[in-house]
Parts: sequence; C-alpha cells; structure tokens
Amino acid sequence: MDLHLVTAALRQDSADVAIYAAVLLSSLEEILPGDCVVVRRARLSKKIKRLAVRLGDWLLTLTPADGRPVAEICHEVHGVTLSRRTVSLDAWIEKLSGLLVERARVDAQAAEALRRMVQ
Repeated sequence: MDLHLVTAALRQDSADVAIYAAVLLSSLEEILPGDCVVVRRARLSKKIKRLAVRLGDWLLTLTPADGRPVAEICHEVHGVTLSRRTVSLDAWIEKLSGLLVERARVDAQAAEALRRMVQ
C-alpha cells in the first residue's frame, strides 16, 4: 500500500474540521476494528467532539475547537504516556497514514478497505 496515496485520501475534505472528522470516522470504521476508534459526540447533536484512534502504542486524537482542529499524538506503553504532542493536522494525517499502512501489511481486511478508500 502506497503511503502517499493513503495520505492524500485522508487529506480530502480537511478544510472543515467537523465534516472532516465525520468523513474520516466513516473511513476508519471500515478499516479498523471497533475498539481502535473511539468517538465522543455532543449530547444534543450528532457533532463529533473528539475522535481518538488507537493503533499499537499510539493514540491519535482530533478535537474540533472553534472550527479548527486540535490534533494530538501520544505514545503510550502499558497505559503509561511516554510522550504527548500537539501537532498540525498535516502531521497528524501523516502519522495516521503510516500507522494504517503498517496495519494493512498484517491485516488483509484493513488492506482491502484502504485500497477501496484510495480508489
């Protein structure tokens, strides 16, 4: 799986962070098992308040705040956070893309879902 194709597919629709989070969630739900993606929604609406993706020792969170994304990458081992960085949306997408490509190398179902996403 080509990292650049995955990254380009994940960047689509990233201008509006609320729409982007919803579109990304839809794609991730196809690629990853349910326990890898956690969504927190606003109580009275269906808007996503926080999207968290856990892959291996990495936790990536995306939180829409005042129309802008707050993207965070955490490295955790056995429940202990070793590092936590707030990053640009582009850096977050790059990290997520790399982790998804790694996952696709060992998971045929994830690989097929990624292929459909980049087509």
